[in-house]
Amino acid sequence: MTSTMPRTRKRSEHYVNNKEFLTAIIAYKDEVALAEKRGEPKPRITNYLGECFLKIATHLSYKPNFVNYMFKDDMVCDGIENCVQYINNFNPEKSKNPFAYFTQIIHYAFLRRIQKEKKQLEIKTKIIERSGYDEVMTVDEGANGTSSDYNQIKDAVQTRMYYQ
Repeated sequence: MTSTMPRTRKRSEHYVNNKEFLTAIIAYKDEVALAEKRGEPKPRITNYLGECFLKIATHLSYKPNFVNYMFKDDMVCDGIENCVQYINNFNPEKSKNPFAYFTQIIHYAFLRRIQKEKKQLEIKTKIIERSGYDEVMTVDEGANGTSSDYNQIKDAVQTRMYYQ
């Protein structure tokens, strides 16, 4: 016996309702305009908007091109920070899709963080290479007087520097 009722998909914990999100942004922008008119400081974003930014950023961090980075939490934080920074640039008259707008902001924040971390890794690698491996790493000597871990790390760094 088959049911004629349509199946409803369970919503992900990272689901953001675009219509509610748009309504919340419009309400926030109205509060900002009112505060400006009164000469008051800009109001804080609502918890709901913050949750939406967190959900979008967290879900995007699970995508295959971002999932394996060790600094994923920094990427999510950068994405949220950029959303808060650029929330006033969203124009509801031009677009009714804040989800796509803020997903793009977060995506580019992730790419900037990846570039920043790559530069830091290059700097660390050059420091290690220039100062000498023996100065940077201490080795617990094995039975034969050397450490295989030390040699593996040294070879990996040298190989990476050679192919770059």
